[in-house]
Amino acid sequence: MATLSINGTQQTVQAADDTPLLWVLRDELGMTGTKFGCGMAMCGACTVHVDGQPTRSCVTPISALQGVQVATIEHQEADAIGRAVQAAWVELSVAQCGYCQAGQIMSAIGLLKSNRSPSDQEISDAMSGNLCRCGAYLRIHAAIQLAAKNLAKAGTGAPS
Repeated sequence: MATLSINGTQQTVQAADDTPLLWVLRDELGMTGTKFGCGMAMCGACTVHVDGQPTRSCVTPISALQGVQVATIEHQEADAIGRAVQAAWVELSVAQCGYCQAGQIMSAIGLLKSNRSPSDQEISDAMSGNLCRCGAYLRIHAAIQLAAKNLAKAGTGAPS
C-alpha cells in the first residue's frame, strides 16, 4: 500500500512499490486521461507533472513519489496556465486523433510554467520528447505561442 498526493488529494493505493504511476492512475484510480504510448518514456503520451516537472509516468515507480505532488491532465482546469493551454488547443483545433494530446498539453504547461515567453527553439526543445502520429506539430507549436500570448495579456506572465 502507498499513499500518493495526486491532484491535491491524498490517494491510498494497493500496488507494489515498483508499479509505474501510469498503471496506478489508470487501473487503480480510474484516471484514464494519461495514456500508455510506448512504455519506455520515449513518446510522451504518459506525461504528468511531479512537483511541477513534466515526468513520464510509464517508467516512474510509485516508490519514487512519496512526499511529492503529482498532477494529471484531469486537474489542469484548476490552473490558470492549464486553462490557457487547453483553451488554445481548442481554439486552434490542435487534436486530430487526440491520443497524444494529454501528454502534449502537460509538456506545454510545464514549459509555460517555467518560461512564459518561450522562443520557437525553446518550444521545439521542450516538446521534442512528445510524439504525434498525426503530425499536429505545427498546430501544437502555434497553440503554445497563443497560450503564452493570452497569459501575458491576462497579466499572468510572471512565473509562479
